[in-house]
Amino acid sequence: MSNRLGHIVVIGGGGTGIATMYDLCRRGFKVTLIERGELTSGTTGRHHGQLHCGARYAMGDRNIARECMHESEILRKIAPQAIEYNKGLFVAVDDEDMSYREQFIEACLESDIPAQEIPVPQALNYEKALSVKIKAAVVVPDGTIDPWRLVISFAAGALETQNAQICPYTEVIAINTSDEHIDSISVVDHTNGEQRTIDADLFINAAGPWAGQIAQMAGIPLQVAPSPGTMLVVKGRMSNMVVSRLHKAGDGDIIVPQRGLTIIGSTQWLSEDPDIVRIHEGDIPFLYESAEAMFPGFSEQKFHTAWAAARPLYGVSQDAEDVRALSRDFAAIDHEIADKIDNMVSIVGGKATTLRGMGEVATDMVCKKIGVEIPCTTADIVLPSHREFYKRGYHGN
Repeated sequence: MSNRLGHIVVIGGGGTGIATMYDLCRRGFKVTLIERGELTSGTTGRHHGQLHCGARYAMGDRNIARECMHESEILRKIAPQAIEYNKGLFVAVDDEDMSYREQFIEACLESDIPAQEIPVPQALNYEKALSVKIKAAVVVPDGTIDPWRLVISFAAGALETQNAQICPYTEVIAINTSDEHIDSISVVDHTNGEQRTIDADLFINAAGPWAGQIAQMAGIPLQVAPSPGTMLVVKGRMSNMVVSRLHKAGDGDIIVPQRGLTIIGSTQWLSEDPDIVRIHEGDIPFLYESAEAMFPGFSEQKFHTAWAAARPLYGVSQDAEDVRALSRDFAAIDHEIADKIDNMVSIVGGKATTLRGMGEVATDMVCKKIGVEIPCTTADIVLPSHREFYKRGYHGN
């Protein structure tokens, strides 16, 4: 592919940044990706790995639900090696859950999500460890993602174009601006301590919960609410499907199988600094109790690990209750329009399921800014295996 379109720097080596790099490369841009740690070492490497069909969001926002359904179908087609399409169950545990059932199914169907109530005995046949006390069950097209394999498949696809340079362990320490324009960024290579500058025609901020800090370096106010949550993992695969409580989205109401492990998540709070994320006292007992309501015996499984990771929610929030109200949608911001910096775009928010779509929207915005029309092809081309990333290697710093 030709590099006549120019050079773009993408800041952030998580799912959003790597998917954006891939789309840019496929459309002919030369791209340098900067990541201060290893690829996916931020939020992307710390989520529970659910492939969201959108059912969880259908009651709150039909558009987000449709978006998740659409993108989950694309990921199943282009990255089958990283997806386990095991579907999902929403289960009613008590009478309050039962009162939610009919409107939940209606909201899913209105969001183009096939949701079907099944008899409780059938649900118990699907999931042998599920509580025999459940009152109802609804099947939806959820699944699970191997976060590393999925994202590294996008990285392998970018390297395949020969338009990508990937620089891990490289941190942005300054953004150098003049006359409402970014001239370059200053970075430090943490493998050897060396500093250098990188110039480009355009810069994309895809730093997830750190996107506000990156924007601030350019003098741009960007509203990002880092919202951490705790996840708990036990050994043993207690379910085959993703199992969720049939109620309004809350804490500790999703169980996700990952190979030989079972994950219950998550809690949620607000953090001023995404680098300071510690598990809150009480989270672990709460998650055990929440899991027991759906899967009795969960607490008897051998503890594997627990962690917390910050969601990159777009918007301003004052407390944990407020942060629940923030949209799970994503936003692409052209800072020439918003902040008079003519060559920077930020892409924030979203979910792992929507990473490809986020890359498409960010790349569309870049194309519009420079006045070219190049169609997106990432929804139709099967990604290479994550193993190709290692076969090709990346150019490093």
